[in-house]
Amino acid sequence: MNIKRKPEWLKTVLPDITEEYAYVRNIVNENRLHTICQSGNCPNMSECWRNGTATFMILGDICTRACRFCNVKTGRPLPPDESEPARIAESVKLMKLNHCVITSVDRDDLPDGGAGIWTATIKAVKQANPGTTIETLIPDFEGKEELLRQIIDSAPEIISHNLETVERLTKPVRLKAKYDRSLRVLEYLARSGAAVKSGIMLGLGETEEEVLKTMDDLASAGVSIMTLGQYLQPTKNHLPVADYITPQKFLDYKIAGLEKGFKVVESGPLVRSSYHADKHILKNIQLQNKILNENAG
Repeated sequence: MNIKRKPEWLKTVLPDITEEYAYVRNIVNENRLHTICQSGNCPNMSECWRNGTATFMILGDICTRACRFCNVKTGRPLPPDESEPARIAESVKLMKLNHCVITSVDRDDLPDGGAGIWTATIKAVKQANPGTTIETLIPDFEGKEELLRQIIDSAPEIISHNLETVERLTKPVRLKAKYDRSLRVLEYLARSGAAVKSGIMLGLGETEEEVLKTMDDLASAGVSIMTLGQYLQPTKNHLPVADYITPQKFLDYKIAGLEKGFKVVESGPLVRSSYHADKHILKNIQLQNKILNENAG
């Protein structure tokens, strides 16, 4: 198999073990927490942890799905840990986070898909940290509106669900997920009035026309924040990289996305769904205040 070599713009430096980085790592370890930063081998982990931020992954670290791009373990998960919401809330407090991101593995084994733990975690974080805003990066809950409603009613400031790739590649990349179902999930979330976010990976063999079509689909669904980043093969058992997208092409997509009406577009080789998440919520608050002021005028 011919493996493509990483270009210069994808090379990252080893993390500096700063006091801030070590502090976050210790809190994560001591509270027996999982982070997508670690499970997903995120290239921005050192930057985020140095800045005292992390994306918490709830409902364990074993997923019931086996997406061919993802480095999270697949198998039979353990029962949900009822103490997890309190531990997440306490960790957010210890980290003194102004904004926190929460995601989860897929739990198709549970009758509620894990929605109960999700809502308990959001409520616990809000109760213990009344000044902290929350972004939730949720699974599709098999499109069940009653489960999505539980997340909406918990009132996180941003609700995110990643489309991950273009329609043609969804089945080989995401296996059990469905492109149309994810769009319906996003549309349902947007109709509720929530600030909705989604993202895709590039470099899996998609065409420019397909990327632009995906942008149109997300915009039509009511998504206001979009991320685009380079797919990186976690192990030899995962899908290979088909192409390395240049920084200039990522910039072109960013411009195209803004022209299509997205309020925020993060687009770059090392961008991941939670990259600069604190800035996304700030931008959303600024836009909401602008609309309120215009209506008041």
